[in-house]
Amino acid sequence: MGFKILLVEDDRILAESLKSYLESEGFEVTVATSYSEAIDKMERKGYDMYVLDVNLGDGDGIELIRDLREMRDDTPTLFISALTDVGNIERGFSVGAEDYIKKPFDPEELVVRIKARLRKKEEELRYGDVVYRDGRFFKGEEEIELGEVQRSILLKLLRNRGRVVTHEELYDLMVNPSPVALRVTMNKLRKKTGLNIRPVRGVGYVLD
Repeated sequence: MGFKILLVEDDRILAESLKSYLESEGFEVTVATSYSEAIDKMERKGYDMYVLDVNLGDGDGIELIRDLREMRDDTPTLFISALTDVGNIERGFSVGAEDYIKKPFDPEELVVRIKARLRKKEEELRYGDVVYRDGRFFKGEEEIELGEVQRSILLKLLRNRGRVVTHEELYDLMVNPSPVALRVTMNKLRKKTGLNIRPVRGVGYVLD
C-alpha cells in the first residue's frame, strides 16, 4: 500500500494532473479543491502527508496548517504557491509547514520533495518511551519484538496518534481480520509497549 497524500489545490485541472502523476509514482492521492473540503477529508481519514496550496478560494492554506497543528495534527505538510515574497514563505514555515515549492514547478521535483519528507518521517516516530526508528520499534533502549501484523498496526497508530483509527483501516492490515483477532492484537500491543491504546466503541482505536 502506498503512502496516502491529501492534495489540496483549488485549480481542478492542476489538481487532477498532479494526482495522476503522483499515483503513477505509487502514492495514494485524495484531492480536495477547497478549504472546507480539505477540513472534512482531514477529519475523516488519516494521511501520511498534506500537499497544500496557500491560496484557496474559501480560505488561507497557511491558516489551515496553523489550525491543524493546534489540533495536534502533525502530518508533514508541503505547501505550494505562486506567491514568492519572503513574508508568506516565512509565515508558512512558522505555523508548521516542512517544505515549500513555487508554482510553476516540475512534478518530478514535487515527488523528490515528498519522498524526502516521508523518509524523514519514517526515520523516527516517538511516543512516550516507545520509538520507531529505521524500521524497528524500541521501548527505551530495548527492541520490542513484534509480529508483522502487530508492527503494521502499531505503526498506523503512531502515525495517527490522537486520531481514532477505524476498525476498517486496521482490518486492512490483518491477514485474517475479525473483531476478536483485533482485540487480541491490541491487548498484546498494550502489554508489549505499555501504551494507552484506547478502544472507541463502534469506531476503532486511538493512541492517546
